[in-house]
Amino acid sequence: MDMEQESEWNAAQNISISENLLDAAKRQLQFLEVVDRNRWLYEGPALQWAIYRYNACWLPLLAKHSESPITEGPLVVPLDCEWVWHCHRLNPVRYKSDCEEFYGKILDNCNVASSVQGISKSETEEIWNKLYPDEPYDFDMTRAFSTEFSEAVSRPHVKSDLFLEAAVARYKGFLHIIRRNRERSVKRFCVPTYDIDLIWHTHQLHPASYCKDLTELIGKVLEHDDTDQNRAKGQKLDTGFSETTKQWEETFGSRYWRAGAMYRGAAPSPVATIPCIPEIAASKSDSTGGFERLIDGPKTSYIEVLLEFVEIKNLPESNKGKVNVLFSKAQPDGIFNVKRKLTIQSETGQKQVAIFQCQPSGYLLFELVSQSTKAKTIGTCYISMEEFFGPVYKLSVERWLDLAPSSGTVGSELISLRVAASCTLPIPAPHVAQMLQTSRITTRFCFSPLSSMVRFTKSWSLILDAAGDEIIRLRMRELKRTKSTDKSSTKEIHARTKAGETLVVGQFIGQEWSLLDSVWSLKPENTTNKDSALLLTGPHMVKLVTGRKLDYEPKHVHKQTNERNFMTAIEFSVDHPYGKAVALIDLKTGLLTLQEDWFALAGIVSAFVASKHFHKGRT
Repeated sequence: MDMEQESEWNAAQNISISENLLDAAKRQLQFLEVVDRNRWLYEGPALQWAIYRYNACWLPLLAKHSESPITEGPLVVPLDCEWVWHCHRLNPVRYKSDCEEFYGKILDNCNVASSVQGISKSETEEIWNKLYPDEPYDFDMTRAFSTEFSEAVSRPHVKSDLFLEAAVARYKGFLHIIRRNRERSVKRFCVPTYDIDLIWHTHQLHPASYCKDLTELIGKVLEHDDTDQNRAKGQKLDTGFSETTKQWEETFGSRYWRAGAMYRGAAPSPVATIPCIPEIAASKSDSTGGFERLIDGPKTSYIEVLLEFVEIKNLPESNKGKVNVLFSKAQPDGIFNVKRKLTIQSETGQKQVAIFQCQPSGYLLFELVSQSTKAKTIGTCYISMEEFFGPVYKLSVERWLDLAPSSGTVGSELISLRVAASCTLPIPAPHVAQMLQTSRITTRFCFSPLSSMVRFTKSWSLILDAAGDEIIRLRMRELKRTKSTDKSSTKEIHARTKAGETLVVGQFIGQEWSLLDSVWSLKPENTTNKDSALLLTGPHMVKLVTGRKLDYEPKHVHKQTNERNFMTAIEFSVDHPYGKAVALIDLKTGLLTLQEDWFALAGIVSAFVASKHFHKGRT
């Protein structure tokens, strides 16, 4: 950032905003989480009725309240009306026009409380019922859909103060660019990244302040259009985003693209259209039945990194236009274990970035290599992760790095590489395990009627962690049918610990598995859904469904990939009535990705059972 660019950035940060956008953004994120648990608000008759209630009940009540407060405390807006009001305010020009046409002024949210803030609604409900005796204050329906924006801002890092503070600063930078364009009569459709868009939405949810601030800044209320979702090359969004990126980086000398703030593709397909809430709430009690000592791997975390090589200096003429950069972790960390290649923008004239995940420790190593048949390393440099997570956390770094020349490289001046990297805050990494069967196991499907023969598997299935170390061994043992009741155990799953101890971790009783000392029950789900397979109940309710679902849904499907090789474990709860992915099981390779600690051992044993069915079906 040179002096002129720094001056532009400082001018942007001096933009006056009437609201505390950081605190308001947190409230918006909390509200969006609640709306996503009530997806009947997204479409269909429920949404149409919510719009009617908003127009016929809420806006007149709000107008009355804005003239003279009708409650001692804040007016509490019903959830369905709040969602429609939220959407209406995100079209600020239309909202201003509608309010002025029907009520003579902008209806603001001053002295109004969200329905999700825990503030008593009794006073508001009493007034509502007097004004609208035939229309109850609370409204509930069951319809489901999802929205791209809500999915994009629902990731854990978005809630952090550090991310939101940077987003507010970048939003001011975005407004500054729009102001400069108006001053210079430049017509440009500026497109925000998702962090900027979150703060832009937050600002619009305070309509009086938004209209005042934007009128003072650019002489008009800035329109906001979320209806265009066509991101194809050459279309309005694509062109606008490219032009905004170029202008931002020329104006401020910093990168516009930011880790954790980029478009991630369409929201995944829902797995449920009706909310599924277990009769028994999820328990915080032990979910391992005292077997927690079997899973004692170290806790790790990971970050998302967005990396870009901006420019290079002192590159010999013979190498210009003929170099790339290989990047890797100096020491593989179990999450990012490969070398990847990236171009340099000043050499190609094109912006190229890499987005990857790694542990927030060690060093990112960069190797400048020639583009020859046999790539030759010209020099190396690195960035320590302590630059992000030292005494003071910062989410972006951009600076020149001098390359240490490789042996045999001759040059009068040191080659320098300008590296830009941003990252998200660390979050817990999933447990990754590999299930290996030492030989083909020829047991019957676990939920089928059993023969009266006694048969032992001759080999154990090894469960290894990401480092290749053994976690546990599992095998299934078929027992001789007895004359006792149908509830007698007819199969058992044995576990052998690293200490050589053998334990029973599962028993097949009747038509279901009792796992981990009867803490969990695993059985086929009684449903006609072709994707459903197994139902796991206990301290939590989890459905194991066929295919890669929700967070694991592939953005690009390869024809060679058979979705029936995968199962996704999906938790259903009060907080996640439409499902939350907690594990992915690759039945073909035996690879397990387990997101939650409480599901680690239960997930491994359930995957072991599911793999028996899978391999039996392939024989």
